[in-house]
Amino acid sequence: MTSWITICDTCKRDDWADRGATETDGEVLATLIESAAAETGVRTRRTSCLMGCTHGCNIAVQSKGKLAYTMGRFAPVAEDAQAIVDYARLHAESETGQVPYRTWPQGVKGHFVTRHPPLPDDD
Repeated sequence: MTSWITICDTCKRDDWADRGATETDGEVLATLIESAAAETGVRTRRTSCLMGCTHGCNIAVQSKGKLAYTMGRFAPVAEDAQAIVDYARLHAESETGQVPYRTWPQGVKGHFVTRHPPLPDDD
């Protein structure tokens, strides 16, 4: 089943203004994730604000009927983007969305903020 990475494209890390950046850190990370996810089967989408500003840069990994995860404190760099995509691929392969810790990419360890149970079916 397809897993989605929802990327907050309005995230700004604390030093954003000091760097004189023309794009938000979230926009940079989104572009990197979209590139890393191309042709992997993982889908991506951008959203304005996941309301985790103190944890920026933030993403969510979701799939219908599975556990969903919010992660933050990422840097807008290719290594973090690749770790996020690698984790989302493992999430997609999991029946429940739970991925064994021993298989987590190193780059996502310490970045989990919340876990959400799947929504109940509307029967």
